[in-house]
Amino acid sequence: MNVYKTDSIRNVVLLGHGGAGKTSLVEAMAFASGITTRLGNVADGTTISDFDKEEIRRKFSISGSVIPIEWNKCKINILDTPGYFDFVGEVEEAAGVADGAVICISGKDGVQVGTEKAWNVCEKNKLPRIIYVSNMDNQDVNYQDIISNLRDNLGTNIAPIQVPVYQGGKFAGYVDVIRQTAYNVTSKGQKTEIAIPADVQDVYEEYHEAMMESVAETSEEFMERYFGGDEFTPEEIEEAISASVHAGELVPVVFGSSINLQGVKGLLDELVAYMPSPAQKKAAGTNTKDDSVFNADYDPDKMKTAYVWKTSADPFIGKYSYIKVMSGVLKSDDTLYNVTEQSEERLGKLYVMCGKSATEVPEFYAGDIGALAKMGDVATGDSLSSKAAPVVFPKTVISTPYTYQRYKAVKKGEEDKIAQSLSKLAAEDQSFKYVNDAANRQTLIYGIGDQQIEIIKSKLKERYKVDIELLEPKVAFRETIRKKSDVDSKYKKQTGGHGQYGHVKMRFEPSGNMLEPYEFAIEVVGGSVPKNYYPAVEKGLVESVQKGPLAAYPVVGVKATLYDGSYHPVDSSEQAFKTATRMAFKDGFLKAGAVLLEPIVNLKVRVKNDFTGDVMGDLNKRRGRVLGMNPDPEHHGNTIIEADIPQMELYGYSTVLRSMTGGQGEFAYEFARYEQAPADVQEKQIAARQAALADDAED
Repeated sequence: MNVYKTDSIRNVVLLGHGGAGKTSLVEAMAFASGITTRLGNVADGTTISDFDKEEIRRKFSISGSVIPIEWNKCKINILDTPGYFDFVGEVEEAAGVADGAVICISGKDGVQVGTEKAWNVCEKNKLPRIIYVSNMDNQDVNYQDIISNLRDNLGTNIAPIQVPVYQGGKFAGYVDVIRQTAYNVTSKGQKTEIAIPADVQDVYEEYHEAMMESVAETSEEFMERYFGGDEFTPEEIEEAISASVHAGELVPVVFGSSINLQGVKGLLDELVAYMPSPAQKKAAGTNTKDDSVFNADYDPDKMKTAYVWKTSADPFIGKYSYIKVMSGVLKSDDTLYNVTEQSEERLGKLYVMCGKSATEVPEFYAGDIGALAKMGDVATGDSLSSKAAPVVFPKTVISTPYTYQRYKAVKKGEEDKIAQSLSKLAAEDQSFKYVNDAANRQTLIYGIGDQQIEIIKSKLKERYKVDIELLEPKVAFRETIRKKSDVDSKYKKQTGGHGQYGHVKMRFEPSGNMLEPYEFAIEVVGGSVPKNYYPAVEKGLVESVQKGPLAAYPVVGVKATLYDGSYHPVDSSEQAFKTATRMAFKDGFLKAGAVLLEPIVNLKVRVKNDFTGDVMGDLNKRRGRVLGMNPDPEHHGNTIIEADIPQMELYGYSTVLRSMTGGQGEFAYEFARYEQAPADVQEKQIAARQAALADDAED
């Protein structure tokens, strides 16, 4: 592949609802530009962007991929992303380094939930965008209805620049609104000029007039010419549209049939014409040496800097660190400083990635996207620059995973291998994490949704040959007391020779501090318990609060006071007093109104206004207490519902919320406090816990 300078590069992320035709469009672009010699398809698992075995088996995109298209003396880095919501991290990574976007919608299905989410991603990242309507060969498509649907849902700046032409009931071509010319497009993508058909004349004139008004609004000169009846040239129209697209004031709409290659070459033309090059974008980092701002601005004449935005770590393909060059010109064998890890890195060879295929190139200009192989400790989010001026670029914000499941090894002894494999998968996917919950003796996988977690399980088995079992997580209950108790505990044992003797009198009561397991006070008078045994008494408390007497959950909020006791000058020992304390704690805890506490989280659910009733009703069924409803400041027509809810009631909530809201709902939560669990919940948990302990099922 050729080396392209900054102004000849376009970085375009492909967004849309799952099944809208993104991967098929990429395949058509690759074929039209000559990258491939045959048209692959998703059903057969032969596309260049869906190359992972899980993607081929499941027939949808899971990971983002880069497909560089050479077109009209430009390099268009197409960043293909998944459409299913569980893989939003891949979308966020790609959108974070893109300079523009194509939102793909199905002509048959129109605007879907994923379309609106794609629009919101563009708004968040301030990305210029073009809408591509796919599947125009489907006879059920009504283009005017789609345009109306787009305007109703996404805004009035939607601007169709083509009108479809049908012959014999089949999609045959289009009218170019800008050039006022109609074309017949064959199934091989070849086009020939034809007269504008009479049956689309009215629609064409409507769209053309709207386009001229938009162009006229771009300058006072154009406005005067427009009202004077002057016609704009196609070049003037293109320039005005390009400026409006860059400013986010206009969103062109084009269409085609990817499987028939109709409209694909036209879309590539529009990407070159209307999407900004990195040279037209701004980018800034922070020089950590003096906290000054470094305006990289994709300037090839400035010092070499780069941002690592993605990692792939396939055991067969190897590890690749995907970079975007923020400034300068990177060359093979350059040495850069990893500011994040504070280590120098020799780059070695530079690669252009096309799906899973890597092609070596000698250099990358500022603004280009490429890959580095075998970069050791380099990870997603790292910044590379010179050691003399270490520049850090802002990391892409990735959605926080809230769905979680417990996992354990199917085969004993593979725990370490599973942890190592999860570490490699986590390096690729920033939207999932794995946690060792030592307090509850469980290991957890967190993801955006259940489907993502299932795929992680499949990847472990397929790639790394380890198998895990997914289970419902244990809830982090706690035990405490509500009353006071006073106990007299004596441990006495004769074994011949030295025996064991420890005797404590203790009071137990609530401490009022639920952040600490216990408070220890000493009120011994007269030396009935010698001071050298005080530490042994506290050690007994430390061991006791780790597993409470009710259901072996950790204890919080207990004050223990040692006020009396006795000792034996020969038989007393630290061990004896520790044992006596444990006996006292168990007895005193159960006498002091022992209860189970459950974790309460503060939940925020973002939904369309139409779904608030259903969501609130469901929260009430889950023992949630709705605290309020507020308009979503970021998205018009949405409401944020805030509620306090027991954490145990959120298991499986991601799937339920999506089902209730047609995929619209999103949620986030954070730990708020512990509250006493209802009697029925306590009874069920204590019985289950005791049964598990009796069966030695704790792991």
